[in-house]
Amino acid sequence: VQLQASGGGLVQAGGSLRLSCAGSGRTFSNYVMGWFRQAPGKEREFVSAMRWNSASTTYADSVKGRFTISRDNAKNTVFLQMNSPKPEDTAVYYCAAGPLILTSEESYDYWGRGTQVTVSS
Repeated sequence: VQLQASGGGLVQAGGSLRLSCAGSGRTFSNYVMGWFRQAPGKEREFVSAMRWNSASTTYADSVKGRFTISRDNAKNTVFLQMNSPKPEDTAVYYCAAGPLILTSEESYDYWGRGTQVTVSS
């Protein structure tokens, strides 16, 4: 099983950026796909998650209303649309897959390499 996150980069505050996470090696139809992030000097934290086959979603309070998680079944890919990002959103973003739509990273079995997002003020 492989997860590949991409789409990170430098974005101005108030702009937009879309992260992608492509899955391969198995069918993710029964999995929850999650996004986490880790800022320098901080612990990794939950951002958002969605159940692949029902579109049920959840968000951290810090990103609710600004970020949107979605998926493309045909491409086995999940996205994180980041609108109106803030400098405090600067972090390495990771995608993960697991059986339950929970916010703890211990609940996720598969992880991709992170992609750096830097938000300038």
